[in-house]
Amino acid sequence: MPSSSSRLLLQELSISRIQKFIPKKWKQSAKPIDIQSNQPFVSYDYQRHELKTFTTDYEFMLENFLTSLKEFLTEGHLLKAFKSFSLIQLHVSSTTSYDVILQPISSLLVSCTNHKSLPPGKQLHALIISLGLEQHPLLVPKLITFYSTFNLLDDAQVVTENCNFLHPLPWNLLISSFVKNEFFEEALSAYRKMVNKGIRPDSFTYPSVLKACGEKLDIDFGRMVHNSINGSCHDWNLYVHNALISMYGKFGQVDVARDLFNKMVERDDVSWNTIISCYASKSMWGEAFELFHCMRAEGIELNFITWNTIAGGCLRTGNFKGSLELLSQMRSSGIHLDPVAMIIGLGACSHIGALKLGKEIHGSAIRSCCDAIENVRNAMITMYSRCKDLRHAYILFKSVEAKTIITWNSMLSGYTHMDQSEEASFLFREMLHSGVEPNYVTIASILPLCTRVANLQHGKEFHCYITRRKVFEDCLLLWNALVALYARSGKVLVAKRIFDLMRKRDEVTYTSLIAGYGMQGEGQAAIKLFKEMINLQIKPDNVTMVAVLSACSHCGLVIEGQMWFEKMQSFYGIIPGFEHFSCMIDLYGRAGLLNKAKEIITRMPYKPSAAMWATLLGACRIHGNTDIGEWAAEKLLELRPENSGYYVLIANMYAAAGCWSKLAKVRTFMRDLGVKKSPGCAWVDVGSVFSPFVVGDTSNPYTQEIYEVLDGLTELMRDGGYVTWDKFGLDSEVLEEIE
Repeated sequence: MPSSSSRLLLQELSISRIQKFIPKKWKQSAKPIDIQSNQPFVSYDYQRHELKTFTTDYEFMLENFLTSLKEFLTEGHLLKAFKSFSLIQLHVSSTTSYDVILQPISSLLVSCTNHKSLPPGKQLHALIISLGLEQHPLLVPKLITFYSTFNLLDDAQVVTENCNFLHPLPWNLLISSFVKNEFFEEALSAYRKMVNKGIRPDSFTYPSVLKACGEKLDIDFGRMVHNSINGSCHDWNLYVHNALISMYGKFGQVDVARDLFNKMVERDDVSWNTIISCYASKSMWGEAFELFHCMRAEGIELNFITWNTIAGGCLRTGNFKGSLELLSQMRSSGIHLDPVAMIIGLGACSHIGALKLGKEIHGSAIRSCCDAIENVRNAMITMYSRCKDLRHAYILFKSVEAKTIITWNSMLSGYTHMDQSEEASFLFREMLHSGVEPNYVTIASILPLCTRVANLQHGKEFHCYITRRKVFEDCLLLWNALVALYARSGKVLVAKRIFDLMRKRDEVTYTSLIAGYGMQGEGQAAIKLFKEMINLQIKPDNVTMVAVLSACSHCGLVIEGQMWFEKMQSFYGIIPGFEHFSCMIDLYGRAGLLNKAKEIITRMPYKPSAAMWATLLGACRIHGNTDIGEWAAEKLLELRPENSGYYVLIANMYAAAGCWSKLAKVRTFMRDLGVKKSPGCAWVDVGSVFSPFVVGDTSNPYTQEIYEVLDGLTELMRDGGYVTWDKFGLDSEVLEEIE
């Protein structure tokens, strides 16, 4: 018999209140009990019939409440579901078993998790504790998931550590949540506690633990977990094996990762992507490309991660066309370009000047709403800048409302790439006024521009800016740029002072100063600095060797130049490139060793450029070797260069040799090719600005004073014994005809 309290409870719940929570379709389908029926009772007494009728009604009502709660949860009506649960809770409050409310509590917890409802979920947890169900295997995992959803990992950890059943599920959920939130040390600590409690990890435990080991670079613990996997009685698991490969890849132990990959009894696309990423992270692109081709040959489905990784590898290795071809194949296979793929494609277009294709990617970004993503937008600005379309780059730049430092740097790099110093300086000042603080990339992009346009004043201003900010104190990139600025501007002593103050130096630092010494004709100082670099175990690169050979060339150090040219491959493993052979031709040409220069240019494994033939031709003119000079002139004419200076050089040679018919041929070439000799122009630093001076120009207000100074300089040059055009038989009339 139900207790009097139960009867009272039911009496207090009016029929109208109860019916609010019973759907109409249930009311229609339910058969009403006819209490006026005259049907006789058979074989049982009145009291038993009353108890049975009451129990049937009780179960029917409870079932309706449970069904109502499920329906409300399915429809997302969390508040109504809790009202239904309150009725259920009241209905069973006097019973001895709480099994009937266990499933509703579980369902409500899941719903609170899915709907991100924290307070109701906490109230449920309090109810679970009050009912003594905090250890129930059905509720513990859901409580951990609930708290983890709100990143309340301390609460999730308390629930996990207080559970007393030896199943790995709660610990797996906790460890996974720690890893997801990048609390890798806490994840490993939870794993230790789990093992110390005697709970055996399973195949769901290990992937998270192995990832934590990889991110923490904890090699010892990772190996210990690997040994635990090998010693367990679990069957071989694909996901665990993939996690092992990823972990060893993070450790940089690519050979171990590859060995695990080769021994896999089964592979999926994750396996292939993981081992390819291992090689990519170590810039071992040859192996990554090889695996990619094997993956395609075996018919493994490629996802966008694989495509992006390999296309990015092509971009990094300078195979820009290959990168774009892969992206094209990616689209053909039905995979749309994601933001990463677009950035890779725009980067490739930037390097090869593929403006049309870059615009197509821009259009694709607009259609997929990726053009608002900051990195994609910055890549588009860079692409237009590098493709010499600064107008579109600036339009994109101005359309950005909240400009980050990367956005400013993208536009600045466009101006510096096109040597537009005034625009770059104006934009830099605008950036400062907007409150954006320049970073090392900003300064490093502008300093080389100051060097190229010989704007030493702006370079000095940036030098002061760098010195005043401690954040740039140890930025080697900037100090190297300053050394290069002063060295190439002829201020070698200033460059050397900065060099001496630097706490750290690399091959770029030494190369910049060596090049500066070479330009100033201080070859011995350049060689001494190069030897110092070698003694400090700083390995030279191909640019360093160009600077050394150029310094030898400018200073007539033929023997030293020959020695370093021979040693660069045998001692330093640097294969002589095009620029190294150019330096040797110049070295021998300046020294008058024209036959050796001719031997270099004919035997080198590269096709000679117009500049090489012009170098040899100029040397022949200086040293009066008309035979080799005419030969070089013919070779130069075969290339039909657009540089008018080369034709003047050839004309000088033919005029000196008295070959007037060949001189006429030069004029015909220039006329047919539309080549015109540009007037000589010099830029003079007059303090605050640079002023241009063109040959024959009389527009300058100080023309008379300028030409008086030039006449004086000409006299000084003649007194110093400098060679004039007249020595080679080329008079002003010939030059005028060519012009």
